[in-house]
Amino acid sequence: MTMVGDDVVLPCQLKPPTDAVPMILEWERPDLNPRFVFMRYNGQEFLVDQNEAYNGRTSLSIDKLKHGDISLKISKVKISDEGTYRCYIPKLNKEYFVELVVGAVSSPGISLVGIDRSSSGVILQCESKRWYPEPEMFWLDGEGNLLSAGPTETVRGPDGLYTVSSRVTVEKRHNNNFTCRVQQNNINQTRETHIHVPEQRLLKEGEDTRVQLTESKKMVDLEKEKAKLNEELQKEAEEQKHLEQLINKLKEQKTEFLNQKGQITVKEERTMKLMEENETKFNLVEKEISEKEGDKTVNRAQGYLKLKEIIKAINWSLEERKQEEQTLEATIDKGVKMTDIEVLRMTNKNEQLQSHMEEINEQLEKINRQQDEIQEKLKSETKEKKEDNKTNLLTHNQVI
Repeated sequence: MTMVGDDVVLPCQLKPPTDAVPMILEWERPDLNPRFVFMRYNGQEFLVDQNEAYNGRTSLSIDKLKHGDISLKISKVKISDEGTYRCYIPKLNKEYFVELVVGAVSSPGISLVGIDRSSSGVILQCESKRWYPEPEMFWLDGEGNLLSAGPTETVRGPDGLYTVSSRVTVEKRHNNNFTCRVQQNNINQTRETHIHVPEQRLLKEGEDTRVQLTESKKMVDLEKEKAKLNEELQKEAEEQKHLEQLINKLKEQKTEFLNQKGQITVKEERTMKLMEENETKFNLVEKEISEKEGDKTVNRAQGYLKLKEIIKAINWSLEERKQEEQTLEATIDKGVKMTDIEVLRMTNKNEQLQSHMEEINEQLEKINRQQDEIQEKLKSETKEKKEDNKTNLLTHNQVI
């Protein structure tokens, strides 16, 4: 069990403790495609087949690996991370399963959104964002009694988190304290917020109040939209940072591939040199046969048999080595190609993120301008109201 945004460690321990540093290790989610969450191969993290949802968010501790602890750390947990994980060690043919449950909570906020003229009461709204699983919302009076409120509205965002809101009309009473409570029983989480509505506020009516509430609500809505955009901007900035880190890792991996290819080239040169040495040996045997005294036919036959055995043994070894080097080189070329494709894809994604972030900044600038206009309007209305009150007072004095 963990909460959205937190880091979590999925446990997996070899018993008895065994050094797992050189082993091939796999963490996967069978319900995903590709299914790999994390892989180690030849003592290094292998990124090519990793599911992109986990790019830059999974890691193992090298120090703990030495003692057989192959627990997986997942950073900045998301709702989509919820599921069953499989820890698999091919060398030992062992597997372990871990079930991850993810939750999210936040405190609700209460705002005054209007006036109910029929009852001389005010309308309160409660809203709470970023919950998972879907929660329930209740209104309580100062004595803890349930209030009759409108239906709870629920919206699920693209990130899988729920936003819930509800409105209630409250009237003048001795104790003007109210509570909005949000709870999720499956994860045993409750959050609540209290508000005290002064009696004067409950009695206040009129068009000026309605206009002010309307403009204030606009400001609140703009502020919410602004906060949402800032949150989205921050997430995309973090994702962009992860992408850049991953691109750098892939480039390092490509460099390692090329270094390995260089080592194979050296081995191929040694193989060619060995073949040249075999040619020299062959020439020496030929010379020995031609210069040896006695029956030339017998000498030549014996020499060729000897030479054939030498060449057969050496060529067999060379052929095996050649096939092994070609196979390894083809594997490395494939790894380099896939790495280049992955770098290109992530670079394009990074550019798209940058473009979207610029669009968000433009929206934020537009919201700031709208907020400035509303503030100027409220200031102007307040000034006009003061002037009207002053005029009314002068007229009253004149009548007296």
